[in-house]
Formats: sequence, C-alpha cells, structure tokens
Amino acid sequence: MIIYAQDVAVKFPWRKERSRTLRRTLMQMLNGRTPSQKQWFWALRGVSFSLNEGEVLGVIGRNGSGKTTLLRTIAGIYSPDEGAICVQGTVSTLLSLGAGFQPALSGLENIYINGVLMGFSEREIDEVVEKIVEFAELEQFIDSPVKTYSSGMIARLGFAIAVHLRRDIMLIDEVLGVGDVKFRQKSQEKIREMMTEGRTVVLVSHNMESIRQFATQALWLDRGLVRAQGTPDEVIQQYLNPQ
Repeated sequence: MIIYAQDVAVKFPWRKERSRTLRRTLMQMLNGRTPSQKQWFWALRGVSFSLNEGEVLGVIGRNGSGKTTLLRTIAGIYSPDEGAICVQGTVSTLLSLGAGFQPALSGLENIYINGVLMGFSEREIDEVVEKIVEFAELEQFIDSPVKTYSSGMIARLGFAIAVHLRRDIMLIDEVLGVGDVKFRQKSQEKIREMMTEGRTVVLVSHNMESIRQFATQALWLDRGLVRAQGTPDEVIQQYLNPQ
C-alpha cells in the first residue's frame, strides 16, 4: 500500500469564551485562574482508508468538513493526535498554487527554487524546465518577476511545476479549475497521464464530475467524520441525497 490511514484524528485548540476586558483578564490571572478555558475542536475523527499504487481517492464534503486537513495530514504538515497514517513514497502537493513563490524573482528562478526545495537537483530541473514553461504558457514572461504575474499566471506556473517534477503521490485541493477552458482541459489530461504512470492521487473537489472522472474510490467527510466510503457513484449519490 502507498497510503494507509487507520482511525486518524486531528484536533486544534480553541477557546469557547474570550475575556471581554483587560481588567477581567488581569483579575483572573491574579486569582490563579486562566482567562478562558481551552477546548479542542476535532477536525478529523476516526478516518480510515488505504490506497495502492495508481489509485485515486476522491474526497468530497462541505466547506469545513476536514478535507484540506486530511490532505495536510497525508503531506506530513499535521501529525495525527490519534490513530496512525503511513505514507510510502515521495509526495507533491497542489494545495495552494504559487504560495511559496518569491515575488521579486523571475518565474524561471522560482522554478529552480521550488524544484530544489522539493529535493530535485539542478540537473533534474534542467531536464523538465522547458516543459514546465511551455505547459504554463509563460514563454514570454518567464524572465519577468512573479510580482508582475496575474493570479492565473501564478496558478498555471505552480500547477506546471508540481506535475512535471515527478513524485509518487499527488495531493490535489481544488485546482483543476485553474485557467481558461483550454488550460483546464490540458490540466485534466495531465492528471490522466499521471494516473497511467502509476502515481497515486488524493483529489479534493466540490466538482462531482471531476470525482466521477478521475477517482477509483471516494470518501465523504462531514464535520471531520466519514459519512460514506466506496465507489465514486455510490458515495456521490449518498452525498447528494443524504438520508
């Protein structure tokens, strides 16, 4: 198995009540009491699944249901507070396209910086840099500072870097809608190509057609809990027509 999750739970601290005044806060501290009671919010609870090489897990659910938290846990950004998750292989994330770019540097320089941060050598980046630039459709602008790029140009460059610098596992969070219709079609074809190469994918999307099109299995999260799990058609049917 490439990814194996067993009863994964992730929690975040939050305060139920906030002290309304500085005076009240100081008085509570002087009396040896904490200003407010720390409590926990469970973003995920009891999530289990497994993925083999070349499989695609489609994750659906309303905003705030824990989908992005799950991706970040798989990526190692968060550690489970309960349960366990095992990931075998290298991971590439498409969670926030272009979030790590250096605005003052050119698109080309950012390709190399991102590649090095992902663990690739300069030689390995040299082998794909022209494909990245061409795929992102930025030939005329690749030597310009990223701060002069539109949000669409930044997203296209981020997507192109992620899909051309090969990793065993791809984590994708709502990025298949990047760019115009032509670029979206090209992006979808690239995802299909990655699947035929045997790469494992976890795809988060509100677009049910994307889940049906790409996923080999689906998971419906609701307030951090698994509401349904199975084939894409079965899970989507339950999601759209809850009992």
